[in-house]
Amino acid sequence: MFDKLKKKFSEIFSKQNDNNSVVENDVSSEKQVNEENTGKEGNQRVIKRSEIDNQIMEILLESDVSLDSADLITEKLKERMGKLKRRVDFYSVEDELKNVIKEIISENQNRFDILNPGKKPYIILFLGINGTGKTTTIAKLAYYLKNNGKKVVISASDTFRAGAIEQISILGKNIGVEVIKHDFKSDPASVAFDAIEHARAKSLDYVLIDSAGRMQTNKNLLDEMKKIKRVSKPDLTLLVLDAMIGQDVIEQANTFAREINFDGIILTKLDTDAKGGAVISVSTEIKKPILFVGTGQNMDDIMPFDPDWYINKIFSS
Repeated sequence: MFDKLKKKFSEIFSKQNDNNSVVENDVSSEKQVNEENTGKEGNQRVIKRSEIDNQIMEILLESDVSLDSADLITEKLKERMGKLKRRVDFYSVEDELKNVIKEIISENQNRFDILNPGKKPYIILFLGINGTGKTTTIAKLAYYLKNNGKKVVISASDTFRAGAIEQISILGKNIGVEVIKHDFKSDPASVAFDAIEHARAKSLDYVLIDSAGRMQTNKNLLDEMKKIKRVSKPDLTLLVLDAMIGQDVIEQANTFAREINFDGIILTKLDTDAKGGAVISVSTEIKKPILFVGTGQNMDDIMPFDPDWYINKIFSS
């Protein structure tokens, strides 16, 4: 996970003999800093402040971070580095970069507690195109809620694809969560309405509504999703995005934001995302909180997004 970012950051912050950046520390003031940072005498690993921007920018762009996001990070890092000496200790740069990235990805996070939403039934509508793992993610979240003592029903409102109805039905059966479904090509909004009424009659805690997963440019299907939203009046609308598609997540998210709007994001397939930059791009440009991330193939491979967890992943070696 995040192999590209981890490898590149490791190259900058861990190599002992970079011909362009590492110099012998023969200045007493730098030796003192070295002793404070490492607890022993010897050569201090330093990088020229003038080289930081280009190296960090290159790493971020190679790791699927969008150009705008990479610019923002390097500018913020430059502001922090401006107070430091011409030659800077590697670990000082690393610490400052961690702080910058954490600040950026935490800016739009909220403290919403999905396990205690304050309403019953709590209605969640899921948006996203085919291939993002949306239907599987709905089952994972249902399993997560169920394991936390909540009663859940799923609405199979992707009626445009027979396989989607079958898929969510099988997943629901496997995790012990009821699925409300109608026939193939039936009105998806009516399925959502029936699921909500069922939840009210049975005093269930959550209704999770699937929706048609097609390209975000398909106007007819976007109109159907708008109808589902009008009818179901969801308390929370979540967009499911695939971390593997890199910077394309921004275009998808912006289209859904214009057409339907959503409250937060679930980012899937982080376990197979070798680059790891999608989290940064999403956090910087979409301005919506990442509520959950998918970390594997099993039903319990979903977790609330934690900026500290992400930082540890990309800076661990």
